[in-house]
Amino acid sequence: MKLRALPALVGAAALALGLAACSGSAGATGSSEEPTAEGGYAVDASTLVFGVVPDSVDTETNYQPLMDYIAKETGKKVEYHESTDYAALIEAAIAGKVDVASFSGFTYITATNNGAELTPISSIVTKEGQEPGYYSQAIVPKGSSVKSLADFTGRKVCFVDPSSTSGYLFPSYNLLEAGIDPEKDITPVFAGKHDVSVTKVGEGKECEAGFAEDSEVAKSDKVTKIAETMVPGAPLVYADALPDDVKKKLTDALSEVTIDDIIAAGVSSADSDAFRATFYATKPVDDKYYDVIRDICKKTNATQCQG
Repeated sequence: MKLRALPALVGAAALALGLAACSGSAGATGSSEEPTAEGGYAVDASTLVFGVVPDSVDTETNYQPLMDYIAKETGKKVEYHESTDYAALIEAAIAGKVDVASFSGFTYITATNNGAELTPISSIVTKEGQEPGYYSQAIVPKGSSVKSLADFTGRKVCFVDPSSTSGYLFPSYNLLEAGIDPEKDITPVFAGKHDVSVTKVGEGKECEAGFAEDSEVAKSDKVTKIAETMVPGAPLVYADALPDDVKKKLTDALSEVTIDDIIAAGVSSADSDAFRATFYATKPVDDKYYDVIRDICKKTNATQCQG
């Protein structure tokens, strides 16, 4: 079967999505002016555009110390650009509108399958001794009679986004393995963010079950985890169009850096409970690391994975 198509990849008109940037950032939604590319940069040689998907309400806060560190190590201004959804980040990467980005594994595969020229640098780990990777967790409201994936049949199920690795691709694969067609045997609900998926499942109204990444599930006392699958760590990537010296600076800065290194570089904001909850260090990853996602794409025949 083919999983749900990624709407933004249906036609060339979708390129107009670009990045729905934060107010005040170059190329913000609603502007009639396109950023002027210069020397392989998304905007100009003094600026690096850092693209992310708003996975939670704290996305910008979580990334700010890392962006400040990139600015110190490259000597460039780093602009935060938050996409409206995964599709918009993919289209921004294809159109050359981001220089550095934090992708999910699935988003990275989808983007490169559709023409984005990107190179993975590393993946963030949140605890000492941890390897890149995190868990996609199947969740139900506290006290639910749903005890396994097999019980999801006929229910309203929260996913995150059609291009989310832990919030759609892996859950869909796991449902198929449990004999459930994620398009026919359940009613899918796309929450847009991991924390929203958790909230909706906890409320038990819009969603009777669902999926989200472990870091957001752990924050809630309203849901129960009933299954989980390890997912390859989300990559930090750079755009291949960047000059070689900038790519080297980014690689040197981001391949293996700890929170203590970032603090020592003069980024005082990294020494906070909020940042420590989401970042401990980075570990190097390469394109081959994401072959497991390519394999699952083949097994699910997901339209999103196809170029």
